[in-house]
Amino acid sequence: MDRHEGFREFVLARQQALMRTAYLLAGDPHLAEDLLQSVLANVVGQWHKLARDGNPEAYTRRALVNQYISWRRRLRPELPSAELPEHGFSPDEAALDRVVLRRALARLTRKQRAVIVLRYWEDLTEAQTADVLGCSVGTVKSQTHHALARLRALAPELVDARAEEALR
Repeated sequence: MDRHEGFREFVLARQQALMRTAYLLAGDPHLAEDLLQSVLANVVGQWHKLARDGNPEAYTRRALVNQYISWRRRLRPELPSAELPEHGFSPDEAALDRVVLRRALARLTRKQRAVIVLRYWEDLTEAQTADVLGCSVGTVKSQTHHALARLRALAPELVDARAEEALR
């Protein structure tokens, strides 16, 4: 039996979902590709154990978050800008909201951003998020609370827009 049997199928089946998670964590498509490639290179070395005994997707997701948090050397830092790019974005409100949200996410700490991505994008429970991050549920709750407060402070226009939408 090949030690890597099933790895290719796993990557083909879960690559898009893992890439979305990596992008939301890194905030840059090129860095997300680097992050995912680095993690998958490590996962393939553990594949024979994961395929036999573990949950490869959960392991890979946790590895993505851990690698993202521990990255010290960045190819280029994320720098928020007050100016919107001239090309590439639709001027409609939804697109502007995404730009504002992406910039606000970029200003969170890595752990706060990881908690927000896992809880609200991956739709994990507090317990599942704690398991992925290797921390307590209480830490997840406090990190989520602080991250959401920071997002509200960084992008109050999103809070106001959603509140107005709820009132309609």
